[in-house]
Amino acid sequence: MTELDRKNKIKILILDDEKQFTEELSGFFTDSEFEPFEANNVGDGRRILSTQQIDLLILDVRLPGVNGLDILKEVKAEFPYMEVIIVSAHGDMDTVIKAMRLGAFDYLRKPFRFIDIQIAIERTQKYLQMQRKLKNMEEKNSLISKALEQKIERQFIGASPKTLEVFEQAITASKYPDANVLITGESGTGKENIARIIHYSSDRKDNILCAVNSSAITESLLESEFFGHKKGSFTGAVTDKMGFFEVSNSGTLFLDEIADMPLNLQAKIMRATEEKVITRVGDTMPIRTDFRVISATNHNMDERVAMKTFRLDLLHRLNTLHIHIPPLRERPEDIEPLLIHFVDAYSAKFKKNNMKIAKEVFEALVNYSFPGNVRELRNMAERAIILCKGETLGLADFPMKSHKPVVVVNNTKAETLQEIEVKTIRKVLLDCKYNQQATADILGIHRDALSRKMKKYNIELSTKEA
Repeated sequence: MTELDRKNKIKILILDDEKQFTEELSGFFTDSEFEPFEANNVGDGRRILSTQQIDLLILDVRLPGVNGLDILKEVKAEFPYMEVIIVSAHGDMDTVIKAMRLGAFDYLRKPFRFIDIQIAIERTQKYLQMQRKLKNMEEKNSLISKALEQKIERQFIGASPKTLEVFEQAITASKYPDANVLITGESGTGKENIARIIHYSSDRKDNILCAVNSSAITESLLESEFFGHKKGSFTGAVTDKMGFFEVSNSGTLFLDEIADMPLNLQAKIMRATEEKVITRVGDTMPIRTDFRVISATNHNMDERVAMKTFRLDLLHRLNTLHIHIPPLRERPEDIEPLLIHFVDAYSAKFKKNNMKIAKEVFEALVNYSFPGNVRELRNMAERAIILCKGETLGLADFPMKSHKPVVVVNNTKAETLQEIEVKTIRKVLLDCKYNQQATADILGIHRDALSRKMKKYNIELSTKEA
């Protein structure tokens, strides 16, 4: 890394007592071209703050023997321009409000996805200032280096005609930067990869790709998150804040899990995508924006419209171009090149060079149903590399579970789509012993979306499991 590259990296300190959490987040930031520092206690955190010019602090609000809010107050007094994002496994609104009043920029509840922390960082002043500086330099993109930009077209790997057709459709979509795109496909097929290919191959590539999990935002904050807010517009609004539409100006807004977007937000999203004019919460001044929307879902949108949980006019607005990614079981020719790619990548990452793959592995995987699609294959490869003690990966390194359908409907009476959905949720909850996170993973939705559906359909947890 050159000295110029180092100077242009945002330095992030992760202060959390969970070592696994700091290590995983640090690995993500390293891959995303940030410069991370880890501290699992306050002493180490203070030492790093005194020796490094930290731009952003990710702070756990609950640390052993110390109140995270006291650390926040101390940091903001000594480093007033440092951005602070509070994280916690406990959704205590009083703590959130206190943190925002003390100068925290954002709050995330554990567990969260890497993309959630990425979005939070993209809205900090430090990040936006860095964006403006980088526009006049060779490396312009926010979270993608020039080397990665040159390789972006190779990130959707495959040799099957279906895969090549999807890739060709993505490149075609990139040539029309104002056309909205809907990407459909089962969970784990690579919908976000296709969104990134479209964005970084288009004329909008020098600006932000803002990825949003449509189901992961609490309903009370939906309007503020998308449209932004003015200082003082509600309790806890201690500073002006840009929403996703403003952050995406001149770039791309990627709405993941679009089918789970609450109905009361859909009309406002419809108007914003049509007029490209938004107004922050608590403000009267309209703001003109210019963004392209790429949406993704693993649900059948026609069924959602029929169930009246998704607006038909919004679907038409988002579905100017439609790209469907077939599941991996329908394109077995892609398994071998994908596995080779993942094994090579993880071999390099874990410093296990010259790893080979036994022929019988490919033969077995081709006959596997891959309910988790490409994501499952990637996880298989990572696990195999970590646990393999030799230099050749064999069948024993790739345990495959038998895949059973989630629901078997054998009724003579036709059921409504809502009845089928309720039955599906109840069955998977029972199979997962009422573990909501495991249930959400199997259903391919975010846990918050599952909670909303359980509330909507009056589905209660078993008393002994709750």
